[in-house]
Amino acid sequence: MPDTAQLLEIVDRAYNRKSWHGTNLRGSIRGLTSSLASRRPARGRHNIWEIVVHAAYWKYAVWRRLTGEPRGSFPLDGSNWFARSGVNDTAWKADIGLLDRTHRALRSAIESLPTNDLKRSSAGSSVTNFELIAGIAAHDLYHAGQIQLIKRLIA
Repeated sequence: MPDTAQLLEIVDRAYNRKSWHGTNLRGSIRGLTSSLASRRPARGRHNIWEIVVHAAYWKYAVWRRLTGEPRGSFPLDGSNWFARSGVNDTAWKADIGLLDRTHRALRSAIESLPTNDLKRSSAGSSVTNFELIAGIAAHDLYHAGQIQLIKRLIA
C-alpha cells in the first residue's frame, strides 16, 4: 500500500506536474480563452469550461470526505455539472482559480492524512481513502484527455 506522500505525488502529476504520460489536467487548459473553453464539441455536450468546474467540484467532494466537512461548502450552487457558456475571460479565470484552490485544499487534506487512514472509509461509505485519492487522480487524467480531444474537435 502506498503512503500518503506517494499518493500526493500521483495526484500532483495528474493535475499539474510533469509526467511521462503527457498532458495533465492543468496543462490541458493552458492558454485557453473563455471563447474556446465555452465551445461545445456537439449539441448537448459539455464544453471545456464545464469540465473544469466539474473537476473542481469532485476535488472538493474528495476533500470533504477526507476531512469530514459537511456538504454545502462548495462556492457554487449545485453539484457535479455547472452550466458555463459565453465569452467572459474574467469568469473563466475565476473558475480556473476555483480549480486551483480546490486542488490545493485537497493536497493539504492528503498531506495531513496519516498513512494508516488510507485503509479507512468515510462515514457511510464503502470506498476507502486510498480509493478516493487514487480515483481523483484518475478523474483528472480522464478529463485531461477529454479536453485534449475537445480542443481538436473545436479547432
